Amino acid sequence: MNKLIINKASLLVSCFIVIPVSFVYGFFPFEYFEIYPDTLDDSSLLKAVMGLYLAFAVLWLLGLFKSLYFKAALTSNVFFMLGLALGRVLSMILDGMPSILFIFGCLGELLLGGYSLWVLRTKA
Repeated sequence: MNKLIINKASLLVSCFIVIPVSFVYGFFPFEYFEIYPDTLDDSSLLKAVMGLYLAFAVLWLLGLFKSLYFKAALTSNVFFMLGLALGRVLSMILDGMPSILFIFGCLGELLLGGYSLWVLRTKA
């Protein structure tokens, strides 16, 4: 049981974070992130991000409950989280420091991506 929790913790935590955040990006970006879409294209982009986040969350849920999908779910979690984190770091370097929420998000993405990579390399 402990091995199962250690192996799947990052997928579970990622789902708990990414699913609600996806709906915020898609429907309420102004409430939490101070993002104010000005055009239909802006809204479309945010809904596409929501769909992408939800699609990855579905894969992670499959990995939680079906061993056939576990390795793919873990691998995608590494790329998703570290990709977001590296993009945020690049933005910090080129654009300046974002709000504390995005800094916290970057640290969480580094942690989850790194943890998933560790599980993938040592346990899976």
